[in-house]
Order: sequence, then C-alpha cells, then structure tokens
Amino acid sequence: MNNKQKQRSTEDIPEALRDIRVSPKSSSVNPKLIIIGLSGLAIIILGSLGIMGLLSFLSQPKKVSVKPTPSPTPTPSPETIENILGHLPYEEADPNQLKAITNDGRIQLRKKAADSFLRMQRDARGSGIILNPISGFRTVEQQEYLFFEIKRQRNQDTRKRAEVSAPPKYSEHHTGYAVDIGDGQVPATNLSENFEQTPAFRWLENNAAKYSFELSFPRNNTQGISYEPWHWRYVGDAESLKTFYEAQQLQNNSSSEENVVN
Repeated sequence: MNNKQKQRSTEDIPEALRDIRVSPKSSSVNPKLIIIGLSGLAIIILGSLGIMGLLSFLSQPKKVSVKPTPSPTPTPSPETIENILGHLPYEEADPNQLKAITNDGRIQLRKKAADSFLRMQRDARGSGIILNPISGFRTVEQQEYLFFEIKRQRNQDTRKRAEVSAPPKYSEHHTGYAVDIGDGQVPATNLSENFEQTPAFRWLENNAAKYSFELSFPRNNTQGISYEPWHWRYVGDAESLKTFYEAQQLQNNSSSEENVVN
C-alpha cells in the first residue's frame, strides 16, 4: 500500500477514534495486575474490619475483677480472768490424782503436795510442833454447802461471807494443792487469826518454804481476801505454779487495764 492509499484509509476512520492508539496487546488484561488489585482490596477490607473491631472493643464497658481487700486481723486483747468477790476460778482436781494425808483418808491433797506435807509434818513433829491438817481437797458440791448454807445459818451478807469463804468453783481447795493447818496443841485457834500466835504458825513462817508451801492470803493481799494464817498452798511443781501464779498475773493485768480506763 502506497502513501496515498494509507492516507485515504486513515481518513475513512472517524476523528474521535483516530486519536486512540490501540496496541495489539491492549485487548488482553495482565493477571498480575488483577492479583495485586485484589490483594490491595483485601488489605483495605481487612484493615477496615480491624479498625471497626478495635473501636467496638474499646467502646464496650470493661468488667474489672477486683479482689476483695482482706480485713485486717484484729489484735487480740490481753486475756482477762473472771473474778468473783475477789476469788479466782479453779478447776476441780481429778480424784485419781489425790492422796490421803490423814490416817482415816478423809483429808486429801494432790500426790506431790501430800508427800511434801507429810514430810513437813514429820519434821515439825521432830521439833515438838504438831501440824494438824483441818481441810484439804474439796469438791464444788462441798464448797457450795460451806458458802451458801453456812452463810444462811449465820445470816451473813454475801460479800462478808466471801471474805472468809470462796464461792463454789472459786476455791483453792478445788485444786488439791491447798490445806488448812491448825496447831494440834492449841486447837482453839483453828481457822482464826489467833493461829498466828501459835508455835505451829511461827514454825511454818520459818520452814514452810523449804517444803514448797506458802501462805495464800497474807495481810493486805491483792485479792482483798481476809487474812488467813491457817490457809497454805503447795507450789512445788510446774502445774501448781501455773495454777496459782498464772491466775494472779491475769487478774493483775485486768486490774491494770481497768485503772487505765478509769
């Protein structure tokens, strides 16, 4: 085809189409471009979903788990001990732990206390002193009679009665460590303050500690109990010490606290 023919064929094509240059390969679509396009679209969609999910998560109210704060453990207050009209509570001794200190078996003490008393009695007799046991272990029932029935017979005020006799469950005699002692040569002084004027009392003042006996209620004692020169208790082992001194210590602590409050 010559130039004129080329020119004529070109002129036959409309002007609007003449400006478009068509490449022989323009009719086919490159698959790589399709994959790239789809990948970009997927990224855009996933990104949009991710942002929407994040916004939704942030907008939801969050449940916060709060562990309850443990309440502080209260500081234990010092132990106090019950006190009835000046007397402290004591448990009744096991009868199997008792031993007689009289030939008729009527008066008994705990075994160690009994052995110590019998040794003390024997040594005192060697010095011409007769230590006569008047009362030892008492049950709660026996103490109930001594306190309430004697109080009734004597028409005594309760507090007055408590000055010379402990209420039931509050007597040292329940423990099996306490013993009332008289002078066998001066029985008229039994269970009275006049006992302090006897040879037996003077001997006890000088020697009872060697046998682990002590006066329970001296003059002006902290429990407010009337002076009882005849009432002695054994404190010669750990159990007896704990029985009497722990009770006294708790009572003293309780009294100190009351003074601070007042």
